[in-house]
Amino acid sequence: MFKNRHALKKKDVKKLTEKLEKILGCNVEGEMEIAEYKEWKLLFIDGKIYGFFIDDIPFLNVEGLKRFKANKRKVTVDDGAIKFILNGADVMAPGVVDADESIAEGDVVWVSDMRGLPLAVGIALMDGKEMVAARKGKAVKNIHHIGDELWKLSKD
Repeated sequence: MFKNRHALKKKDVKKLTEKLEKILGCNVEGEMEIAEYKEWKLLFIDGKIYGFFIDDIPFLNVEGLKRFKANKRKVTVDDGAIKFILNGADVMAPGVVDADESIAEGDVVWVSDMRGLPLAVGIALMDGKEMVAARKGKAVKNIHHIGDELWKLSKD
């Protein structure tokens, strides 16, 4: 099922942990492994899939965001946007109620509901301030969400 699954060396774990802390503002700890599955490079933490790589940038998946309580690069959407996002739709700017102002176009971001629960991970199509101010257009390209194949893998 998973190809090339292997444990990371301590120095690689340290680098990865520092990158995740810088990107997401959370402390990620545990035994880390990397594996490949279809087009994804997955990050296992303590034996569970809690992250993946997007163009060699480590990021937590929805389950990892819940467990490690990320607080950076967050985009908050209103309740009306949730059903569309969970069906794989991109995040539209009118549904964005708040966004981390440090988000730049092209950044990997995570999307939450108004209660702070992670819904999806995507690529910012505009900066954080613009997401909140814009009245039309796509704000985030959805690449992983609750209910997709990667989410199902992480639930097994």
